[in-house]
Amino acid sequence: MSRILVVEDDPIIRQTVEYALRRAGFEVSGSGDGLEGLDLALRDRPDLIVLDLMLPGIDGYRFAEEVRRSNADVAIVMVTALDSERDTVRGLDAGADDYIGKPFSMEELLARIRANLRRVRARAVVDSDEVIETGDLRIEPSQLTVTVAGQPAVLRLKEFQLLVSLARNAGKLMSRQRLANDVWGYDHLPSSRTIDVHIRRLRQAIEDPSAYTYIRTVHGAGYRFEPTPKEAAGS
Repeated sequence: MSRILVVEDDPIIRQTVEYALRRAGFEVSGSGDGLEGLDLALRDRPDLIVLDLMLPGIDGYRFAEEVRRSNADVAIVMVTALDSERDTVRGLDAGADDYIGKPFSMEELLARIRANLRRVRARAVVDSDEVIETGDLRIEPSQLTVTVAGQPAVLRLKEFQLLVSLARNAGKLMSRQRLANDVWGYDHLPSSRTIDVHIRRLRQAIEDPSAYTYIRTVHGAGYRFEPTPKEAAGS
């Protein structure tokens, strides 16, 4: 049974979400305070956190950052009434895997939660003894390790899964929908923002220290993995 922590300061919303999750078969705990919720997250290590952005004690951005320092694998679905591009990107940069705007339907929230909990499907992207070497990049999926020019790159799990999905399909156009299905388990893409932010962080991790560029944006269509020496790319 998957364990879910709900951190939401509105008691009506929190109790409604907790009730729906328990009826759906999840083990649920909750808190209305950011600091108390953070203690629960660090102590109990839930499988997924439903995290409100505006909280007393500590806001959702700081909460996600603190959790990510000790737990790279927990799924974080951020719930926010703020729907600007800047707020969404900031939440994803802080460590959220997904976000949902208020007001939301319980059916949509449950769908997002189930998609983010599909660890078997998501892990299938990386569960392999195959080693991928290209340019100055070495990817070992079974070990969850990446090196760039011999130096380790630090990636979050979703970034690693995106990299493996792209690298295994080198030269092929990978639509955002295909990547969402491979990595998040979404049959229908809710928004391209989540993928685009993770791609940006992935580029920073593997391309900034590299002599190559690896990920090419195909505007309006998706991404293509094409290792290209930076000198050639700039000429």
